Amino acid sequence: PHPTPVITIAIDSSGTLLGTGSADGVIKVWDIRGGFVTHTLRGHNGVISALHFFEANAPEKTGEESSISRKRSRKDTSTNGDGMAGIVQGDTATARFRLASGSEDGKIRIWDLSKRKSIASLDSHVSVVRSFDFSASHNALVSASRDKTAIIWDAQTWAIRRVIPVVEMVESAGFVGDSAFMYTGGESGRLRIWDSGTGRESTKEQPSGGEGDEIIHVLHNSQMNILLTVHADQSLLLHSTATLARTDLSSKIEPLLLIRRISGTHDEIIDLAYVTPDRSLLALATNSESIRLVSLAVHDPTSSSVSGGSYFGADVALLKGHEDIIICLAVDWSGCWLATGAKDNTARLWKIDHARKAYEHYATYTGHTESLGAIALSQQPLASKSFYSNPVENPPEFLLTGSQDKTVKRWSVSQPAKTKTQSGNQPQSRAVYTRKAHDKDINAISVNHDNILFATASQDRTVKIWSVEEGEVQGILRGHRRGVWSVMFAPKDIPAISGDSTGPASTRHGVVLTGSGDKTIKIWSLTDYSCLRTLEGHTNSVLKVLWMPVLPSEDASRRPIQIASAGGDGLVKIWDADTGEPACTLDNHTDRIWALAADPSTNTLVSGGGDSVVTLWKDTTSHTMATTAAASTARVEQEQQLMNYIHAGSYREAIVLALTLHHPARLLSLFQGVVDRSPPEEGSLCGLKAVDEVLRHLSDEQLLELLRRLRDWNTNARTAVVAQRILNVIVRSYPADRLAGLRGRGWKEVVDGLKAYTERHYKRMVELMDESYLMEYTLREMEEVGFVDGEDGLGEMAMVS
Repeated sequence: PHPTPVITIAIDSSGTLLGTGSADGVIKVWDIRGGFVTHTLRGHNGVISALHFFEANAPEKTGEESSISRKRSRKDTSTNGDGMAGIVQGDTATARFRLASGSEDGKIRIWDLSKRKSIASLDSHVSVVRSFDFSASHNALVSASRDKTAIIWDAQTWAIRRVIPVVEMVESAGFVGDSAFMYTGGESGRLRIWDSGTGRESTKEQPSGGEGDEIIHVLHNSQMNILLTVHADQSLLLHSTATLARTDLSSKIEPLLLIRRISGTHDEIIDLAYVTPDRSLLALATNSESIRLVSLAVHDPTSSSVSGGSYFGADVALLKGHEDIIICLAVDWSGCWLATGAKDNTARLWKIDHARKAYEHYATYTGHTESLGAIALSQQPLASKSFYSNPVENPPEFLLTGSQDKTVKRWSVSQPAKTKTQSGNQPQSRAVYTRKAHDKDINAISVNHDNILFATASQDRTVKIWSVEEGEVQGILRGHRRGVWSVMFAPKDIPAISGDSTGPASTRHGVVLTGSGDKTIKIWSLTDYSCLRTLEGHTNSVLKVLWMPVLPSEDASRRPIQIASAGGDGLVKIWDADTGEPACTLDNHTDRIWALAADPSTNTLVSGGGDSVVTLWKDTTSHTMATTAAASTARVEQEQQLMNYIHAGSYREAIVLALTLHHPARLLSLFQGVVDRSPPEEGSLCGLKAVDEVLRHLSDEQLLELLRRLRDWNTNARTAVVAQRILNVIVRSYPADRLAGLRGRGWKEVVDGLKAYTERHYKRMVELMDESYLMEYTLREMEEVGFVDGEDGLGEMAMVS
């Protein structure tokens, strides 16, 4: 192995050789199948930064040169005995094997693996060499460096054919198959296509990418016509090269078609939302300046298609426009419009037209002086049929934003912006009104179902209810002991909710749900702005709350009103709003959960947090309720059947059913009646031959369950007689090997329990027998005592001899 860290690796086209370059300038070639080193190459003075295997083209030879070459080959083959696998010195099949290596000092060396030596030293780059690629059709090697150039070398003479000024630090370069095109990728984050013959860029000018977009590697698959770019943010982009075959070298071309985006990882999930009318996409704010749209569609796993983003988890699009980290998201009633707020003090509105695969920036809203922390869109369309039939072409009526500058703004967006500024961007809108809302940061905004009221939650521990039209405060909710992180209006036509100490409260004016840093969730009535119920259960701040929707196919009167909450403790809890008790706790995150959303059509819950994990939870409430109801009905029927068996004297069915239903009291009562039977049936061990017969034919599970019950009954002196009597039947009815075969299923604990109390009962019986001997002796001696009558009639006691 290398004594210093390995910096780069390469594998040859046959998949049998592995090249490794280390920090000490040493290169090793390994036989992958054998797992041993075939070459150790020294010559570089710095860190090895790039390696590439290739097979040089055979030079044209005369007949005399070919004859001499064949003689040398036979001679070298017969004398070579070093056991080198796959590469034999002088072998014509391997004589053209080459390895190109580059180091951080800009030096390039070409190694002949057959001769085990460097055959060329190329010194033209002035910075780190990052990649190589060889073209057999052009007999050329291209090298890319961070000195912002790519150099094409003649593989015959190792002279420079052309120096291409890329004008960016290049991380990867290569030829596109046998064509005259080559590609480069680097710090700009853009895949660029060049004419290798002229050195001119073929793609049109592209804007540079943002932080994390830098290309660190490019892979080419000529059979599938794909270029895969690896980016610094751990995302993979697949580009189609199919159009290059029909492209004229003299004309400029559009950037290669992006056919798939694969996210290697998500950063911290700050917020998320379902988008599109069928909620088939998920918008993710991943602690960056962009929004990722991820597909939730179920894809056919047998499909081998590369293009498209129809499979589950596919990156569909990346919405770029903000200049700083996006903090909050909001989606309108239709799912076609997405609003984002960021640390760049702006809000942006996006049109999501998934049917046309169009995801466009619509408008920018500038006016806040500090970061946006809350955003909301109208939740009801205007009274127009077009808003319902074609929501993608009809934006929401208004947008609300809340900021760290402690103000809330309303923006009008009802009319599409058809004009553009001189810079080509959509015009920025003005706020309809601005209100000084709170004394501290605004964390959340929620709009009620009819667009009449909206609520703001703040770090100042209050929630304020506002009118949408006038922007005036209608009420203030006070009661939380720390900042309020989340607020949510209840859906339309919610049933009455019982308070902590009162009966059902009126919900005619609405109900509001809040989550706070004091670890509590509160339900408020908008009739008198009082707290109806406080839910406690989280061990850290409650960061997100929402009402679980009731599906149209469900009976709202039978399904409880449910609330979902997510907290800093990494837990998602589902609550029953009427009782205030948690229905279940969902645990799959290792860090705080910032985001929570529910699909209104399926009730699927999705959560995301600081652990960069997005978890989808399936709502099984209806199924659980149906299963519980069916199980309850079946249990009642079985209990009635048990009573019928006991009454009819069907002991086998009664005992088996009592064991199945886990009814120890009914089973004890049945055995008590058998043991107390008077007179007992002749020849019976427990008192009734029918019961003896049942006990002799129990399955292993039933036998173990019965022994557990006997162990429990044996601990009580009042029921120990029944336990000992039935235990006697079992011990006499089953061989020892059958009972020993119950081990591994709690048998040891049962035996230990039976043994301990049986020994105690036996000891008590022995003590009673000892005491009975004394009592028997006393009574016998007393029988020998009599009374003798005297003459005076008074009599006197006398011992009868």
